Amino acid sequence: MAVHNIVVIGASYAGLGTAHYLLRHTIPSLEKASSTNSTTYKLTLISATTHFYHKVGAPRFLASPDLIPLSKAFHPIADGFTSYPSSNFELIIGEAHSLNESAKTVEVKDTYNPRSPSRTVLYSTLVLATGASSESPLWSIPGSHQTTISALESTQSALPNSKTVLIAGGGPAGVETAGEIATLFPKIEITLLSGADRLLTRLRPAIGAAAESQLLGMGVKMVHNIRAERAVSDVSGVTEVILSDGSVRVVDVYISATGIRPNTAFLPKSWLTEKNYVITRDSTSLRGPVDGVYAIGDVAGYSLGGALDIMDAVRPLCSTILNDLSAGKVGKPQPFKQTVTETQIVPIGPSGGVGSVFGWRVPSFVVWLIKSRDYMIGMVPGVVTGDKFVKA
Repeated sequence: MAVHNIVVIGASYAGLGTAHYLLRHTIPSLEKASSTNSTTYKLTLISATTHFYHKVGAPRFLASPDLIPLSKAFHPIADGFTSYPSSNFELIIGEAHSLNESAKTVEVKDTYNPRSPSRTVLYSTLVLATGASSESPLWSIPGSHQTTISALESTQSALPNSKTVLIAGGGPAGVETAGEIATLFPKIEITLLSGADRLLTRLRPAIGAAAESQLLGMGVKMVHNIRAERAVSDVSGVTEVILSDGSVRVVDVYISATGIRPNTAFLPKSWLTEKNYVITRDSTSLRGPVDGVYAIGDVAGYSLGGALDIMDAVRPLCSTILNDLSAGKVGKPQPFKQTVTETQIVPIGPSGGVGSVFGWRVPSFVVWLIKSRDYMIGMVPGVVTGDKFVKA
């Protein structure tokens, strides 16, 4: 009996949602349609880490262990896939470090045991959901999830005894982090480097100005048009930060909320854009650079980033895969309709913040209702178990 191997690389929001949808809906539809030609389908999920990390909540996680326990921020990925038979599903823990396009194979190295031999994984269909990594392990898992836990715990323990904090990055992560720390530690001297001429450049200037006004009211100092170039910590824990204007800041805690890069180093250069994101031939089908390859989430060239952009793409992507693998005989493609209107929610402390939804500026209490009160921590178990995709 022929086996068609669907390989999904990446197990954060995009990879988990896609894997569950394919297992629950796409593969059963394909096997029902292919009963006469005896083709079976198996999905292999390759994850560099054993645990899913709800990185959306990082600004609050890093500020204190008392607000949201880290046990709620990390969930074992394997626990979300126990209902699927081994004939249809396999989870491989390891990092993809090379890909052979002609052989259709991926070489995977064990993240937790780098001395073990690499494993060769054959794919018939490939979904790239590897996301993007941050300069700091606070915002993404660089291999083992223990590295991120250690970074969070280190920041948590340093803040109560700190007098100065420097945060680099004027996007949501930097703004939210400044708000969380200023709320908990009003006596700390906090400086935020926006790296641009204003905060929150993906939102209209008036909303960025409102965020700046709130932070200034909380005692946060603002520095625009200057970036952090390099940071060096000494044995005492103090960090020296070299700035783009040549000046140097010495602070007790330095938090980098910049430096996003796509996780595509293992892919052929011909598959990538100039900025190293995966080429998508069009933004409605999410087909990748070559036949049988697809991309979703932050790693993809079409992506605007954010959870909404990911979740809205899962069903259209899987409908494209179903259509392609059945040669158009099963299902109907659902074109991906990307939300391009201004949408971003930015908490500034636990009581509210600023934001816009589908082009409508929202009041602070709506920011609290959607995100600020608990950073959507209640959704985490459902992400791992694919609850959003129980229905096709």
